[in-house]
Amino acid sequence: MKGIADVARLAGVSKSTASRALTGTGYVSDETRLRVATAARSVGYVPSASAVSLASGRTSTVGVIMPGVTGWFFAEVLEGIQESLLEAGLDLALYDARVGTRGRDRIFDDFLARQRFDGLIAVGIDPEDRELERIYALNRPVVSIASGGFPDDIAIDDVDVARRATEHLIGLGHHHILFLGGGDGGRWSHVERHRFEGYQATMDAAGARAEHAQCGESLPAGYAAAADLLSDLRTRPTGIVAVSDEVAIGAIIAARRLGIGVPHDLSVIGVDDHEYAEMFSLTTLAQDPRAQGALAVEVLLERLADPDAPVPVVAPQARLIVRNSTAAPAG
Repeated sequence: MKGIADVARLAGVSKSTASRALTGTGYVSDETRLRVATAARSVGYVPSASAVSLASGRTSTVGVIMPGVTGWFFAEVLEGIQESLLEAGLDLALYDARVGTRGRDRIFDDFLARQRFDGLIAVGIDPEDRELERIYALNRPVVSIASGGFPDDIAIDDVDVARRATEHLIGLGHHHILFLGGGDGGRWSHVERHRFEGYQATMDAAGARAEHAQCGESLPAGYAAAADLLSDLRTRPTGIVAVSDEVAIGAIIAARRLGIGVPHDLSVIGVDDHEYAEMFSLTTLAQDPRAQGALAVEVLLERLADPDAPVPVVAPQARLIVRNSTAAPAG
C-alpha cells in the first residue's frame, strides 16, 4: 500500500510539503499542490480522515440526529443530506434519537458530547429544554429541519399548509371536517401542533366546529384511528385533513374497507406528496424533503466557512396538488 513518502518522492517534494498539500493546511503553491495531487492519484493514495483531522482540527464529518429513519419524510431528508455530503467529500454520523428511549438520553448525554463532527443537522427532534442546552453547549454550528428551537430552521409553514388544506375542503362545500393525527398519547410534535393550529384557526374563521382524532404519524396509526371514527354514521365527517400523507392513506384504506366511497362519501387531504400519494390519488400539499436536506447541508457548510456571515434561510414552499381524493360532498 502506497504512503505519503511515495507521493512525496513522485512529486519531488518533502513529506511535510506533500502532507500540507493534501490536507489543505499551511502554505503550498498552486503548482506544487497540483503536482502532489496528481502524484497521489497516480499511486492511489488517499489521506486518512484521522490525518486530515489532526492537521486541520476538523473531522470532515457532519452529525445528523433524527427520531428514527423509517418514516418517509425522515428517509427522504436523509437521502438529500447524504447526497450533498458525498458531493462535498464529507462523512455522515447518524444518531437515531427516538423519543422516550434510553438511547436518546445516551445520545444527548454522551455521544454528542464527544464532538466527532464539525456541525450538526437536527431533523424533527423537538428537543426538550435540557436537550437544547446540551446541543448549544457543543459550540458547533447547528441547522435544523422541522425541529423548532433553532435560529436556522428549514421547514415549510405548517400553519399555512394546514390552512390551505382546510380551505380546499371548505371551498368544495364541506363543513363537517375533522383533523386526523397528532397528540398521540398526549404528546404533540412541533409540526403536528402547528398543522392543527392552522386547521383550527381556519375552521373558527369559517364558523365551523373543529374536531380532532389523535393518532401517531404513520399509515397503520391513521388506518386504526380512521376505522374507529368512520364506523359511526351519526358522527362521521365528510372531510378529513390529515396531519400527513401516511395518515391520510391509512384513512383512505379504512374508508374503503368500511364501504365508504372516497371522494363521494368522504374527502381526504394530506401533507407531503408521499411516494404512495399518486397511487392512492391523494390530494395533498406537496413538500420536497430531499431538497430540504440538501439546503441544510448548504447552510451548514456556509456556517462552517464563516460563522458570522449572514446566511438567510429561505423557507421551502408547499404546493397544492389536487387529485381524486377530494370532491364536493354528496347530496
